[in-house]
Amino acid sequence: MAMVAVGQLFPLVWLVNYSFLKSGEFYSDAILKWPDEFQWKNYRDAFTYGHVPEYFLNSVIVTAASIAGTLLLSLTMAYAFTRMRWKWREVSKNLILIGMMIPIHATLLPNYILFHKVGLLNHYLGLILPYIAVSIPISIYIVSGFLESLPTAVEESAVIDGCSIYGVIFRIVTPMVAPALGTVGVMTFISCWNEFIMAYTFITEESLKTLPFSIIQFVGQYSSNYGAQFAVLTIIALPSLLMYLLFTEQIARGLTAGAVKG
Repeated sequence: MAMVAVGQLFPLVWLVNYSFLKSGEFYSDAILKWPDEFQWKNYRDAFTYGHVPEYFLNSVIVTAASIAGTLLLSLTMAYAFTRMRWKWREVSKNLILIGMMIPIHATLLPNYILFHKVGLLNHYLGLILPYIAVSIPISIYIVSGFLESLPTAVEESAVIDGCSIYGVIFRIVTPMVAPALGTVGVMTFISCWNEFIMAYTFITEESLKTLPFSIIQFVGQYSSNYGAQFAVLTIIALPSLLMYLLFTEQIARGLTAGAVKG
């Protein structure tokens, strides 16, 4: 287990190590190298020339909206699939779950054409909507699996006391499925925060670019600023690592329930 843990953490250590090296220090046989002098300049360049503050804010807006939309839709749709009885329920659920097998690259061209026609290119919604759509299938799978493991007695009591369907979902069910929602939130955050190919396809306006665009600011035709690139990658990785550390228990509980009952 210790060896596996070290193997999992090594890429992060390697990333941070290289973010403090000078350009000339990258070319050596050593996997890890103690810098002759810590190059804080790499981080200064990342913030100055990589537009990290502006792109960071755009990433926060897009990711937060995507998480909110994914949580709302996955909770309500999972409740409809697991607690309600209606025609085409299983067919509808299976059609949505098929989305887990569709690669995002296959959606780029049709989405580009559609967004061009409705004016969503170079718009926050041009990223938020596909991010939600990609996250929904696995999110419904996780929340449905967790919900099926819970008894219905509390919900039935709430209905007898006069609680509406939305009251049952948001006041009774939501606290009970909090671990699954935590898992969905973290997974959506990681996938949206690090996503680049959709952002590169749908966004060309400088003021709307997200954090991964900072990396290509330091890529040139004949030379690249590797130190600044590693600094940007470290900045991008830190929020994802923090989210995972804060919600490790919720992720484990949500995934375990979904695997058993899904």
